Amino acid sequence: MTGIVKTFPGVRALDGVDLQVQAGEVHCLLGQNGAGKSTLIKVLAGAHQPDEGEIHWLGQKTTLSSPVAALRMGVATMYQELDLIPGLSVADNIFLGHERARFGFTRDRRARHEATALLKRLGHAEIPPDREVGRLSAAGQQLVSMARALAHDARLIVMDEPTAALAADEVDNLFRIVEELTEEGVAVVYISHRLEEIRRIGHRVTVLKDGRTVATGLPADTPTSELVALMSGKRVETVYPVREESTVDESREVLRVERLGRDDEFADVTFTVHAGEILGIAGLVGAGRSEILETIFGARRAHEGKVFVNGKRLRAGDVKAAVEAGIGLAPEERKSQALLMDMSVADNVTLASLAKYSSYGFTENGKELKDSRAMLEDLDLRPPDPRRGIRTLSGGNQQKAVVARWLVHGSRILLLDEPTRGVDVGARAELYRLIRELAADGVAIVMVSSEMPEVLGLADRVLVVREGRVIHEAPADQLTEADVLDMVMEGSAA
Repeated sequence: MTGIVKTFPGVRALDGVDLQVQAGEVHCLLGQNGAGKSTLIKVLAGAHQPDEGEIHWLGQKTTLSSPVAALRMGVATMYQELDLIPGLSVADNIFLGHERARFGFTRDRRARHEATALLKRLGHAEIPPDREVGRLSAAGQQLVSMARALAHDARLIVMDEPTAALAADEVDNLFRIVEELTEEGVAVVYISHRLEEIRRIGHRVTVLKDGRTVATGLPADTPTSELVALMSGKRVETVYPVREESTVDESREVLRVERLGRDDEFADVTFTVHAGEILGIAGLVGAGRSEILETIFGARRAHEGKVFVNGKRLRAGDVKAAVEAGIGLAPEERKSQALLMDMSVADNVTLASLAKYSSYGFTENGKELKDSRAMLEDLDLRPPDPRRGIRTLSGGNQQKAVVARWLVHGSRILLLDEPTRGVDVGARAELYRLIRELAADGVAIVMVSSEMPEVLGLADRVLVVREGRVIHEAPADQLTEADVLDMVMEGSAA
């Protein structure tokens, strides 16, 4: 790809990007959210047509007129936000667009057999090919997306944050598959914000900033400080903001969870959170962390236990009651579970506070826009334009918009599930600063993260969860990453 330019109304997303990928290599694409990575891979996938520039495939100039054309040529793309159809089966999703058919009739048995073979190759033959894909976990859906890419016999596979929802053993299995593919001459364009993955799996690196290529062909072991400087335009000395003093008000218990449980998901979960406190929940994918937050919020109904806010018990399974009590949830899958992607930033920010902006059935747009703009400026959301479509924002700014929704509503308890998933190094630092500032303002925060350094670097106190149970609780400064990993992997308490 040479000199690729792509312009949207008011935005020059790509401004002359170059990318060269060789057969049998893992070429890593780095850049902050908003740098142009997603737009570039959509051009490569045939979903966007470039305004300028050229694409050469196997030495010949070509045009990727559509996603179907790209697939037929041998380019398969695994997007970060999975493009699966929840109502269809695993097999139907894997072969969507190139169904196993004969004489115009689909051959379901053949599709199921081939789907099982692909999943077995990925190390997950236990996933039933006839199961509705919407019933799978986020990690399971990611595996189906991988199987679909493999089903196309691609020469180039684009992987956008493929490990975001995977546990450590699943990441190992993915890297095994990538190594096998590259040994067969398949090329991989790999996008990840986890620099340790880049070093482990990558061969060469291209860095984008503000829609331009700022470096290309770098070795994968390029020092972190150099990569961060290229992505951000400045050197980042520290990731986590230094906490000068504790913000926890021990006299104000705002959230109490007593022996909370749901059948086959988690059991006997008990903890408290004080005003100004950040409580981290650490554990592997599938340990029940997200389910705990969703149950506190009322999105899942507890089968046992109680939740109290400021001493008042919440009704189980009642989201409205939780919101009215001051609880806000930023879920793991922000695009599918939190945001209305076809609406504006203002519509999303004020979604939980519509009564505040309505009078006699009509929305007071002026007040809604004024309050939204003020909150966007407070959170340093860029650009701070409430009329802008939420879809056009980077991942980090979309996450800020979710947080803004609850702050506009006046929520004083925030449940943050993987708040930096898919967010680059620079935007992560901004989110960390925001989380600390909210705690300093007295907001109580419960944060789930798959990344142990993130939990230990931000939280005041940590709960370690394994197989749906809290197995350890301690101040964050009394734990190391090795301690937590030992507990979640082996189940031993420190």
